[in-house]
Amino acid sequence: MKLTDVKDVLPEGFTPVQETMDTKETAMRKRRLCVKIIPRAAAEAAVYDIQIVAKSKPHLVNYTCLGEINNMGIWYRTGDVVHHQTSQETSITAIPETLPNTASRRTTGRPDYEHQSSGNYTMTALDDVPFVISEKFSGKPKEIQQVNLMGITIKSLAEIEEEFCYNFSAERSITL
Repeated sequence: MKLTDVKDVLPEGFTPVQETMDTKETAMRKRRLCVKIIPRAAAEAAVYDIQIVAKSKPHLVNYTCLGEINNMGIWYRTGDVVHHQTSQETSITAIPETLPNTASRRTTGRPDYEHQSSGNYTMTALDDVPFVISEKFSGKPKEIQQVNLMGITIKSLAEIEEEFCYNFSAERSITL
């Protein structure tokens, strides 16, 4: 991955990220994020995590800073590429079930770039990057602790219903 100026020459072997996947708008105005895409079999290391954080945040451990855009730092982490066994004796049952199912993550509209035989690889930077919600947001909300702000006690819905439980039996008896 490289971050270049729009006026600079595109580095050899790199593909620019031109537009956003969702709205197809121009990805960046003054800078250009370029990625190098090669066949998996030829790769020894690959980018497997990208973090975009505020410039004021502390540096990320084991990440490399790519650059800065609009006071946001772009950090990435690389790792070794695991090569699949190419022998014909390998069966599907020999692959551990703990491996992620990459076929289920791909959308049907995108071709399988890993197995294409042509030398032209036009893949966007975020293809096959899984979207994962942070653990701190995915869990069930913790019980709300009672907070007292200047004499105002904040209560949960369950606490309010328990304290002010009123079944309207007197009102219902009049209408019958």
